[in-house]
Amino acid sequence: MSRRESILREMGLAPLWRLRDKPAAEAEMPAETAPAAASAGDERTLRIAAMGWDELKDAVAGCRDCRLCERRKQAVLGVGDVDADWLFVGEGPGAEEDEKGEPFVGQAGKLLDAMLAAIGLQRGRKVYIGNAVKCRPPGNRTPEAEETAACFPYLQRQIALIRPKLIVALGKPAAETLLNAEVKVGAARGRLFDYRGIPLIVTYHPAYLLRNLTDKAKAWEDLCFARRTMKGLDDVGG
Repeated sequence: MSRRESILREMGLAPLWRLRDKPAAEAEMPAETAPAAASAGDERTLRIAAMGWDELKDAVAGCRDCRLCERRKQAVLGVGDVDADWLFVGEGPGAEEDEKGEPFVGQAGKLLDAMLAAIGLQRGRKVYIGNAVKCRPPGNRTPEAEETAACFPYLQRQIALIRPKLIVALGKPAAETLLNAEVKVGAARGRLFDYRGIPLIVTYHPAYLLRNLTDKAKAWEDLCFARRTMKGLDDVGG
């Protein structure tokens, strides 16, 4: 058990639920094509893993590695403080995000801003907001496995550059991308997961809450849990 896990356990924030860490598309790859595809994928992942913010922005803007690039107006990397303590990860850009090049700018974005304000946070101030995929899925459908797999190295690099204290996964696709496992948001709520040593909390996506108003109270509980977790992390850090 690491020192971080020991401290979190003492604070009553354990256990950190660990899930497997491998490329999401690996299990679906035919055995005869896996080695060559894995080699190409590894080379691309290593290249992205060495990028700074400017290179990453250019790479995402010009990415053609999945079908989502075909109908996008622009790729949406993310927005906020690149030295953030909080990282919020959603599913993917919608129509307004595709137009403006910034995540969460529609009605779901307004709700997310209100959720942040409710726990004393503000977009861009120690907060970074991104998505599992950087291009809008047609009709705002759920991203497919190969699409999230293609985009995941970009998200990994963002997390490595930001080094957040806490990650909040907004909705099932974001949670499943980060944890590389099937996730049911209702069952995952209130539990502390682990992404490469960073505590991760799962809650509902704001767009879901706009359609299911009765679950806003649960989302508020999740935000309070996230705030308590961050306070504990701040206390540990001194």
